[in-house]
Amino acid sequence: MPSIQCPPGIRVLERGWLSSNNVVLIGRGSSALVDSGYVTHSEQTLALVYRALDGRPLDLLVNTHLHSDHCGANAALQARYASLLTHIPPGEAEAVRQWDEDRLSYRPTGQECPRFGFDSTLAPGSVLELGGASWQIHAAPGHDPHAVVLFEPASRTLISGDALWERGFGVVFPEMWGEPSFDEVGSTLDLIESLGPVRVIPGHGPVFDQVDAALASARERLDAFVRSPEKHARHAIKVLIKFKLLDAKRMSREDFDTWLQSVYYLEQVSQRFAPEQNREAWTFELLSELIKSNAIREEGGFILDSP
Repeated sequence: MPSIQCPPGIRVLERGWLSSNNVVLIGRGSSALVDSGYVTHSEQTLALVYRALDGRPLDLLVNTHLHSDHCGANAALQARYASLLTHIPPGEAEAVRQWDEDRLSYRPTGQECPRFGFDSTLAPGSVLELGGASWQIHAAPGHDPHAVVLFEPASRTLISGDALWERGFGVVFPEMWGEPSFDEVGSTLDLIESLGPVRVIPGHGPVFDQVDAALASARERLDAFVRSPEKHARHAIKVLIKFKLLDAKRMSREDFDTWLQSVYYLEQVSQRFAPEQNREAWTFELLSELIKSNAIREEGGFILDSP
C-alpha cells in the first residue's frame, strides 16, 4: 500500500511501538516537533530530528499528552537545543512543575521518563503556529484525561496522538483505576468525525486517510470494552508487560517479578477486576496468555520479548 502524502513542511518519523511517532513541521521562520518518543530511544530521536531538520535548530516541542512514550526524549531535546520552547497540555502543568511521577503515571506503570520543564500550555480552543500553518488545539480526553489533538483546517490534517489509530486507540488508562472514561473516548471520536480530517497522523502506526473506516473500527473496539470492562483491564496490563519487554528485550524471571511488584496499576486492576484471585495468580494467567499468543516467551529462567 502506498504511503499517504502529508502537506509540504510536514515529515512523520514513524517509530516502533516503544516510541510514539515524531512529527516534524518546518516553516520559513521556525521548526517544531510533536511528541518525542521513549527515553531509551532518545539518541535515535535526536539523530532523526537533526536529519529531518537538515541542521536547522528545533524551535518548538509540543506534546499531545505526557505518557512516557510520547515525552521520554523531551529532556534530551531540551539539552540539545538551548532555545527550545516546550508546550504541554494544561492539565499536566502542576504535576510537571512538581515532577510528581505518580500523577504523571511513570511510577505506577513501572516506566521511566527523565525530568523536563515546559514554557507554555496548550489551551483547547486556541490556535498554535506550527511549520507556517495554524493548528487548532482540541481537548481529546479518554486515553489520557489531559490529551489534546491538533487539527490544521486548510489541509484538513489531524495529529491524533493516541486518540485514534488506524485500528483502534490507546488503552483507556483512567478506567483502570476506577474513573469512568469510555464515554470520553466516544466523545473524542465524535469530535474527530466532526472535524472531517482527510488524513490522520497517529501516535503509532502509519499516516492514514481512510478515516471513516478507522472511526468505525475504533467505535467497535470501544463497544467491546464497554460491554466487558474486564477485557479492557486485562488488555491494559498485557500492554504494560509487552511495553516493558519491548524496552528490556529479556529479563530474568527474578527481575521480571520484582518489576511486576513495582507496577502499582497491576495491584489496583487485579483488586478491582479479579478480587477472587490473588495478584500472583492473576498475573500468571495473563503471562500464560501472552506466551500462548507468542507475544512474549519464557526460556531458561528468562522472560523475553517476541518480535
